[in-house]
Amino acid sequence: MGGDAGADMVVPGAALSAERHPEMRFQLFGDQARIAPLLDKYPKLKDRASIRHSDVFVAMDAKPSQALRQGRGKSSMWQAIDAVKHGDASCAVSAGNTGALMAMARFVLKTLPGIERPAIAAIWPTLRSESIVLDVGATIGADAKQLVEFAIMGEAMARCLFGLEKPTVGLLNIGVEEIKGVEQVKEAALLLRSLNLPLEYAGFVEGDDIGKGTVDVVVTEGFTGNIALKTAEGTAKQLAAYLKLSLTRTLLSKIGALLAFDAFRALRDRMDPRKHNGGVFLGLNGVVVKSHGGTDALGFATAIDVAIEMVRNDLVNKIKTDMAGLSHANAAVAAEVQPAG
Repeated sequence: MGGDAGADMVVPGAALSAERHPEMRFQLFGDQARIAPLLDKYPKLKDRASIRHSDVFVAMDAKPSQALRQGRGKSSMWQAIDAVKHGDASCAVSAGNTGALMAMARFVLKTLPGIERPAIAAIWPTLRSESIVLDVGATIGADAKQLVEFAIMGEAMARCLFGLEKPTVGLLNIGVEEIKGVEQVKEAALLLRSLNLPLEYAGFVEGDDIGKGTVDVVVTEGFTGNIALKTAEGTAKQLAAYLKLSLTRTLLSKIGALLAFDAFRALRDRMDPRKHNGGVFLGLNGVVVKSHGGTDALGFATAIDVAIEMVRNDLVNKIKTDMAGLSHANAAVAAEVQPAG
């Protein structure tokens, strides 16, 4: 029921996903009176979908604490997450209030053993292909231990999404030199070098390395990550506006644009945010994916695709296994530095 268009976007998105994944079944949580007429338009989806009615919805501007109090056990968002907890659904996808979704998901599903705070991971288009960037808004500020946890969660997602055996991981910093950056980031770098983890630590990366695709996983805390994400989105829109103005300015430029139509179409498709939609909530006992609230059916279907890939490739258990490995590595390091009796 969330996002800019609510069910009017979610149902067509689910219908598109149903065509891509004929083996999947769908549960639609929300107002049956609004959902049922939409579902009637998509018979293929209707055959494999059920409506779970709720007349309590989380407003897009509701505070997370308010959403928890008022929607506990009742709201469509809560019920969708609860379905994951009880095994009635493999994953939950929502375009609703991000803060409320994270608060409810953390309350209902709880964090995995060893995870202090969950993170939101974004799929970022790059010159190479795609990278994962986290955290992009769940945790404001993070100490060295939490950054290492983010690195482990990110590499697990990269293995699920990209099929990589040992993803490369970089820490976002103000420079690549070892002496630069805040203490938390420098300490996290030392830990990532010293611990035996299923990743290849590539060192510090800068902001321009994200778009280059220098590493498979870029790790930062949520305040910086969210600013980077919003800046990239705004820059893409700005460049698109500049390009449109330039190509329609004169008759000669319009002719040039017509001649280069295929190239511009390829560029548009490559930069289409709908094809990279879906922020994965990492560190929880279940798969929850946040779709951009302003996307359309194609973008929402992409978010569902991401959720399905996380389930198929056993994201939660990969993170559990790798976090257990981190605990063992920490114990071994601690034993080595104990003074002799």
